[in-house]
Amino acid sequence: MALDRRTFLVGALTAGTAIAGLGAATAPATAAALGTRDWMAALPDGTALQRMTIPGTHDSGALHGGLYVACQNIGIGPQLEAGIRFLDVRCRVTGGSFAIHHGSFYQHLMFGDVLVSCAGFLATHPTETILMRVKQEYSGESDATFRAVFDDYLDRRGWRGLFHIASALPALGQARGKVVLLADNGGLPGIRYGDGTHFDIQDDWNAEPFAKRGKIENHFRKAVQQPGKLFVNYVSTSAYMPPRWNADRLNPQIHSFVAGAEMAGRTGLGVVPMDFPNTRGGFIESLLAHNPLPARKTV
Repeated sequence: MALDRRTFLVGALTAGTAIAGLGAATAPATAAALGTRDWMAALPDGTALQRMTIPGTHDSGALHGGLYVACQNIGIGPQLEAGIRFLDVRCRVTGGSFAIHHGSFYQHLMFGDVLVSCAGFLATHPTETILMRVKQEYSGESDATFRAVFDDYLDRRGWRGLFHIASALPALGQARGKVVLLADNGGLPGIRYGDGTHFDIQDDWNAEPFAKRGKIENHFRKAVQQPGKLFVNYVSTSAYMPPRWNADRLNPQIHSFVAGAEMAGRTGLGVVPMDFPNTRGGFIESLLAHNPLPARKTV
């Protein structure tokens, strides 16, 4: 059934492009056509990750710890089903393993649990890829120790085949069915998260929501006007109030912006990590609409 659904999606998108007539070579895909489980199926293998719009979650595993700690209210698997393709994974070294933390709060989740969710999703949705930022949290271990634990997951525990690890961002076709490692620790292999050669990141995590709105919108504008790097635009803040309260104020504003006239027809808005994105109906789908359709072939 999954294969039939992907075939239908690609066919529907191709038909939609033909109906559009003699417009530009690429056009924004509709959220309805893309869906959320297999939305990357509609995009060609040669699509650069830097030219996509990729919904993500900030502090993806943070579901526990109370009002001032929780940043999400659904787990990793449901996030992926909802269209999320960037995960922000915070790991504490403990007992030779990685425990998922938000600050001092253990999230009742281990790194292996995250990998099981990712592997299960990609096994049934092989057209997709997941970008994963891996960061050390609430742990003062050396980079070498952090790397040793990570390597243990890859080799002794058998997770190496799940990852795409390289010094540069892959094209979508190279990354399908894989987790692309974005290494936010000096000991980890692969592309360095935040390296200015590859990334342009807006992450003012302590800006009041109405102040942050302008920063987010300007970063979207920059992504459109100056393509080339992987833009990461955090729609999240911990300023003054709990993350959920801030998300309830900020998410509707940004949803309106990406669905509005200024961004109409624009593609390649970058990675968009959010707090509680599922509480704002249609928000993820509005972001997915800013991915390019394949160019229409002429005969």
